[in-house]
Amino acid sequence: MIKRGSKGFTHRDSKLTYSNDEGHSGSKEMDVGDDSSIGRPSIKASVSAASKERIVINCGGIRHETYWATLKKLPDTRLSWLCDTSSRTTTDYDPEKDEYFFDRHPHVFAAILNYYRTGKLHKPSNVCGPLFEEELNFWGIDETQIEACCWLHYREHRDAKETLRNIEFYQTDDTEERDVEDAFFDRIRNGRQTRWQKLKPKLWKLVDDPYSSRLAK
Repeated sequence: MIKRGSKGFTHRDSKLTYSNDEGHSGSKEMDVGDDSSIGRPSIKASVSAASKERIVINCGGIRHETYWATLKKLPDTRLSWLCDTSSRTTTDYDPEKDEYFFDRHPHVFAAILNYYRTGKLHKPSNVCGPLFEEELNFWGIDETQIEACCWLHYREHRDAKETLRNIEFYQTDDTEERDVEDAFFDRIRNGRQTRWQKLKPKLWKLVDDPYSSRLAK
């Protein structure tokens, strides 16, 4: 019997026998599996705790902690693959520290991990578009999931590249046109005629005077 103050309790098989100072005693049926009444967590509580098991990810020297269930929200991504039991055999896993290590940009990873938690992907304002694009490709995240408020900022680098290509294209065309014009006037100044300049008077004569030659007829 375990005494607590003036009352005592005895646990026998599936019954709980109790007594008090007035001499009254009795017994209560109790489920053996339910240990919560005697200070131990029940089986249901253990299952709930298992589903809340956490994982530690060290990205670029900064440790991030989340639930396994969070990473399962986005299947077919690099972080969701960590939920596979074989992931602990990869070089990314450190058994001594019980964590996964990735030598990637830590601030971008914070935004990506937040995407798993909230379902909304935002680009950090202090990260350029090409870097964010590279990190998205590494973690297996589709860029089309970026929120509208961040999309224009993310696309700036591509729009700038396209503008530069167009400028270079027109500059090249202008240069080629100037080269042709310069060559034409150089020939005139030097008294040299192109093949077209030599043939043009003959063609005009054929058109203007159909009787000038047998070919014109």
